[in-house]
Amino acid sequence: MLDRIDSVLAEIDSFVASSSKEVEDFRLRFVSKKSVINDLFEEFKSVPSEQKRELGPALNRLKNQAQQKLNELSNGLTAKATGGNDKIDVTLPPIYNSEGSIHPISQTKNRIIEIFERQGFNVEDGPEIDNDWNNFTALNFPENHPAREMQDTYFVEKNPDIVLRTHTSNVQIRLMNKKKPPIRSIMPGRVYRNEAISARAHCFFHQVEGLCVGENISFKDLKNTLYYFSREMFGKDTKIRLRPSYFPFTEPSAEIDISCFICGGSGCKVCKKSGWVEIAGSGMVDPNVLENCGIDSTKYSGFAFGMGIERITMLKYELDDLRLFSENDLRFLKQF
Repeated sequence: MLDRIDSVLAEIDSFVASSSKEVEDFRLRFVSKKSVINDLFEEFKSVPSEQKRELGPALNRLKNQAQQKLNELSNGLTAKATGGNDKIDVTLPPIYNSEGSIHPISQTKNRIIEIFERQGFNVEDGPEIDNDWNNFTALNFPENHPAREMQDTYFVEKNPDIVLRTHTSNVQIRLMNKKKPPIRSIMPGRVYRNEAISARAHCFFHQVEGLCVGENISFKDLKNTLYYFSREMFGKDTKIRLRPSYFPFTEPSAEIDISCFICGGSGCKVCKKSGWVEIAGSGMVDPNVLENCGIDSTKYSGFAFGMGIERITMLKYELDDLRLFSENDLRFLKQF
């Protein structure tokens, strides 16, 4: 049997292939399940035990040699077909090094953080999956509030309710539970709502919320904080107005509008001919929310606000389709 192994090995070493058909012929004869080497392995099973110690290593070397030869023949045929790997086509245009850009949402978020840090706010973060208490109950949402229904909120579990947070207000609750006043923080992050995706809405988006709690905090402090932000973000000539509104976690509550920085207040498509653009919701923290977090509402007061980062970015760059931010289209992203 050793003579037959040597004979097959010599045949493998002398095999030359100049076409894909000849390479396939080699594979069928020496490597496939019906190859001569496979026949030798079948015959090896009936060899006396005292001969297996010598024949086993020889067969394995033969098998490895056949596979190595097949790889060499295949690689040689590929190199011949392509003209070799070391040739360079000097007529091809050069590929220039290009740097990536920061996503417009990240640019806007970083700018917002920078402005509020100047006013003494620090940045807090929290989980995107949270329980009902932090996302709804502690924020004064009544049990029959529409936001608690499955058509508005993504539920991870029921009884007890675990949800994808619908706002970054859950970070405010966690912060007030672990830290006592004075508090001055902003909470940027991603939030989720069960909405149909369109040019104006998405099932996920980004928010920045702010919280300030301390002694003698007034509505005037809230107004001055947002006035400073608006002028830094949109220009020194920006004016703001506050419209009465309602949120379960603030009382009184107000929507924040800025004078349209595109038309200067004269009316355009961005402000819908009104001269004003809504940017945020805000208000004084409801005493019930403070008490839910163990903060004495007779001693401390506070204000809170929240704004959509996509909304601010769309206004800043005059964009009209929210979906552009999450489509990863390089033609869009390269503009920033």
